[in-house]
Amino acid sequence: MRDPRYDILFEPVKIGPVTARNRFFQVPHCNGMGYRDPSGEAYMRRVKAEGGWAVVCTEQVEIHPTSDIGPFIELRLWDDQDIPAVARIAEKIHEGGALAGIELAHNGLNSPNLISRETPLGPQNLPVVSWNYDPVQAREMTKADIADMRFWHREAVRRSITAGYDIVYVYAGHAIGGLHHFLSRRYNNRSDEYGGSLENRVRLLREILEDTREEADGKAAVACRISVDELLGDEGITRAEIEDVIGMLGEHPDLWDFVLGSWEDDSVTSRFGPEAEQEPYVRGLKQLTTKPVVGVGRFTSPDMMVHQVKSGVLDLIGAARPSIADPFLPRKIETGDLEDIRECIGCNICVSGDFTMSPIRCTQNPTMGEEFRRGWHPERIRPKSSDSTVLVVGAGPAGLEAARSLGNRGYSVSLAEATRNLGGRVARESQLPGLSAWIRVVDYRLQQLEKLSNVDIFRQSEMTADDIIENDFQHVVVATGSSWRRDGVGRWHTRPIDVAEGAEVLSPDDIMAGQRPRGPKVVVFDDDHYYMGSVVAELLAKEGLDVTLITPAAHVSQWTTNTLEVARVRKRVIRAGVTVLTNTAVTAVTPDGVRTACAFTGDESTVTADSIVLITARLPHDSLYHELQARQSEWAAADLKSVRGIGDAWAPSTIAAAVWSGHRYAEELDEPQPLGPVPYLREVAELAEEPVTYLPITPVQPVSNY
Repeated sequence: MRDPRYDILFEPVKIGPVTARNRFFQVPHCNGMGYRDPSGEAYMRRVKAEGGWAVVCTEQVEIHPTSDIGPFIELRLWDDQDIPAVARIAEKIHEGGALAGIELAHNGLNSPNLISRETPLGPQNLPVVSWNYDPVQAREMTKADIADMRFWHREAVRRSITAGYDIVYVYAGHAIGGLHHFLSRRYNNRSDEYGGSLENRVRLLREILEDTREEADGKAAVACRISVDELLGDEGITRAEIEDVIGMLGEHPDLWDFVLGSWEDDSVTSRFGPEAEQEPYVRGLKQLTTKPVVGVGRFTSPDMMVHQVKSGVLDLIGAARPSIADPFLPRKIETGDLEDIRECIGCNICVSGDFTMSPIRCTQNPTMGEEFRRGWHPERIRPKSSDSTVLVVGAGPAGLEAARSLGNRGYSVSLAEATRNLGGRVARESQLPGLSAWIRVVDYRLQQLEKLSNVDIFRQSEMTADDIIENDFQHVVVATGSSWRRDGVGRWHTRPIDVAEGAEVLSPDDIMAGQRPRGPKVVVFDDDHYYMGSVVAELLAKEGLDVTLITPAAHVSQWTTNTLEVARVRKRVIRAGVTVLTNTAVTAVTPDGVRTACAFTGDESTVTADSIVLITARLPHDSLYHELQARQSEWAAADLKSVRGIGDAWAPSTIAAAVWSGHRYAEELDEPQPLGPVPYLREVAELAEEPVTYLPITPVQPVSNY
């Protein structure tokens, strides 16, 4: 069943005292659940183990209250109270048949300690390097502090082994781990034996690796995750230095996990980097150690995976995002079902779960994060509960997913699309600069629908309410999408703005349909703040137009801070020659341009332009839904039982939200409604015992005013 070309990917790999059953390794990745939703994380990791990943790891795990990276929600091993939560995750990973890895981290300068309120610790007195520029400084660690950190890490190793983990990480990467800060001259200007020369800067990493090996004592393998280049030249860690580090420590861990730079460098979106982009930075390091090496590169092609192993770059194929998009990727390669792989599109919507402190989600895999609380599975879905027929109107991301999942349940489905082309907004947006990989959302679903004989697709079939009521459908799903507004209504303006007669106002829909501004100067007003504004500006600038991008936010594409793209977005826009005005709103469209106002002072100005592209909000195409609802009295005679809106036709949002909406409809059709207001399982914190002793309450004497 398996193509012999891929046999090498299924060879076992010995990692110290344990053995991975194949070369597929889910490296540590955050998920927005952590200590708040440990069962949610446990079931998510178990599904990956079931899907064939030989090793499944946690995210970074805080080892002490001085390593608190709140408000972000990761796992904790502060003390023994945290063992049951992390033990449940290890247990579920083992149930799926994989080795369980845990990434222990003292986050050092990355820890503002907002929850614990402990003083942050670092190699020197510096402001914390947290994501939110917290007004907190770390204290330079004394020798006693360093001894304490070694003890805390050793205790965390002990707790990890008690919890059942097979691989224990020492974390020195991404400019997040405190050991990274000691290693990098960017953060370490100490003059004692822990600073200065590379040998001194690596001392703490060496000591903690030795402590970890001693504590593990053959009961668990020891992994070291380390940044191979900070991409800062001599201001930071360089590749040459890492070669020397491996020369010093190459045999200390049982596994090396190589990452690139910061998290932004290690998880570049498909818009800014191709598959296997990190290979030039990692190539050759494996030859410096006898221990196995794992690395990442948003690997989605099994041929590229084979190349990594056969060319001596990696021993284990590391993945975070591809394992999220398809937890069963290894199993599908093993069984020869390559066409069934849900390829990661590299959009980083998964990363946004961590930054928004919400459960992980995925554009391609709508079941991600819902394994425990809703019981969803990426490869299995409950069989149909009736012989009802279902009409899905609209073949965008929501409609395609609804049809696919309903078909897998066994329902008889008709999918009607008003146009010739399937894919809706995804088909259009994937034509924009940098977004070509997004077409995989459509390709995967069309491939799956072709296999389903119980799903019929009708192109160029615009459905009216009369058409639907006259036909025999028991359930109707309206997935007709949305359109971008042309009146300026969005976040900044909740009412239409003034537009002069004769002024040309375009929307992203016009641009994607091939229409172009009538003159050489164009303003793009971005009040959407995700990717569309910068992508349209880049497209028009590359076509030779003089583009000014105006946004009320502090950054271009402000929300992409949550997908690790904001710096690259700004660089791309600058290099495209786009003029940028931040903290500025367009207030009116004039015959020769736009009026603007400062977001803070309201001070007005003007920008000359021949045309303006408004990227503000979208309106759902919900007229069919509302017309059917208005004719509910006719449903019984037509044997019509339900009409639902999904995706952008219900409420415009991300592509991931549209896919999720379609999947939810399919999962819940004909199923019992939840008894209470919450439609999923929750883990509710148990109240702690009240302290035995506490300060007595002294009654406050009233103060007389007379």
